[in-house]
Amino acid sequence: MTEQAPAAYAGKRRVLSGVKPTGDLHLGNYLGALVKFTRMQHEAETFIFVADLHAITEWQDPAKLTAQTREIAAAYLAAGLDPKIATIFPQSAVTEHAELAWIFNCVARVGWLDRMTQFKDKSGKHKERASVGLYTYPVLQAADILLYKATHVPVGDDQKQHVELTRDIAAKFNHDFDAPGYFPLPEPIHQGAGARIMSLRDASEKMSKSNPSDAARINLTDEADVVAQKIRKAKTDPLPLPDTVEALKDRPEAQNLVGIYAALDGRTSAQVLTEFAGEGFGAFKPRLADLAVAKLGPVGTEMRRLMADPTEIDKVLAAGAERARAAAAPTLAEVKKLVGFWGA
Repeated sequence: MTEQAPAAYAGKRRVLSGVKPTGDLHLGNYLGALVKFTRMQHEAETFIFVADLHAITEWQDPAKLTAQTREIAAAYLAAGLDPKIATIFPQSAVTEHAELAWIFNCVARVGWLDRMTQFKDKSGKHKERASVGLYTYPVLQAADILLYKATHVPVGDDQKQHVELTRDIAAKFNHDFDAPGYFPLPEPIHQGAGARIMSLRDASEKMSKSNPSDAARINLTDEADVVAQKIRKAKTDPLPLPDTVEALKDRPEAQNLVGIYAALDGRTSAQVLTEFAGEGFGAFKPRLADLAVAKLGPVGTEMRRLMADPTEIDKVLAAGAERARAAAAPTLAEVKKLVGFWGA
């Protein structure tokens, strides 16, 4: 006798993602996340949050955390997220995230978390000094996703393992509490072009908010002349651009700049090389700088406008939190009933 497959989730398509408020947003965030969020809001019901609960797994200056939360929200709006379509909210304003995370802490297994490579990477040689939150944050991530019964989650390569953990938690909950198909088994959405933008100073490292060198990244709030200067000074090699993507394989800096151009222009790297094959960086960089300024300039201008008077941002976050709570509360109430909590 063959074992029957678990019941499939029958709910509607929902997309959920978030960004931590832990420093200046940069070109990599814009191409790898914000542009994708803006497109997805028209394809499915979309929840986009500011991940402030995740931010405090490492110490944050309380005076800066509020401002950085508003900056992330400003970036969402400036990049094209429409609060009338997408639900934009601060994670900490919806207490159901933390409540569901505790229940999932009791569903997840220690062995599952021991296999999470992100904790090993972030804690390094001093894991005893890392916060418990840093160890368990993948469970909170599962709660973020399943609280809204999100079916699809846009992620980079470093977060795919956490979506797999979310699927394991969902499947175990559905089984343990005799609720087949209650939670979906979410699918990761690979972010495609622009998902991996590297440092302008060292293309072996991702462009990062935490890099001590400001020249390594293009911040979304950089003025046009700063953007152009950073691209002009980006590390390259002395060879002209080739005519095939394969020929860029051992040229990480050239590959990175061609990839940035392609992502900003909505083309493939192969199409960019068809146009620029045989040209040196003396010709390519000015064209890339002009493109980056044209694409990022309006985003930076709108971000600066919003952050100068955050009243509009706060209204969006408050309204989004109310909508998010309305979606989250029924799920948590049902979970409590399934678990057997008194009064549920």
